[in-house]
Amino acid sequence: MSKVKALFVMTLILLLPTISYAADTNTVSSTVVTDKTPPTASAPSVVINNSDVCKSAASAAVQTQILGFASGITITDENCERMKLSRSLYLMGMKVAAVSTLCQDARVFDAMWMAGTPCPYLGAIGDDAKSGWETNPDDVPSGSLIFSKKKVLTKNQNEEEYTD
Repeated sequence: MSKVKALFVMTLILLLPTISYAADTNTVSSTVVTDKTPPTASAPSVVINNSDVCKSAASAAVQTQILGFASGITITDENCERMKLSRSLYLMGMKVAAVSTLCQDARVFDAMWMAGTPCPYLGAIGDDAKSGWETNPDDVPSGSLIFSKKKVLTKNQNEEEYTD
């Protein structure tokens, strides 16, 4: 009988920790989805391989949890186009037309004016072109610093004559 009691006590000692832990555990069932990747908006690559094209590329993408947007554009470099057109005209022997093409840029127009060689005006060159630009300042490329200063000076002179 003492062996039975000892066996019973040993069984209780071995099972007691298991029973107490079993009472403390709480089983929660949940579903975790691991096979879904997050959505991604990839910016497209805009390839411009030809070096003779006056364009550059830009692309961008935005992604939220619900919606994604991606776009790409090309940007035209007008100054590059103007130089290529002028170079082509010059190579065809049309030097006045080549200079006239460059003179559409206000910076070139001002540089030519400051150098004493005004841009051609309606086929006229030299002093005839200079007088043509001075009598028709509205035809000057926008952004010309020389003619913007001339307009201010002319306006001030007209105001002084009016007040006298």
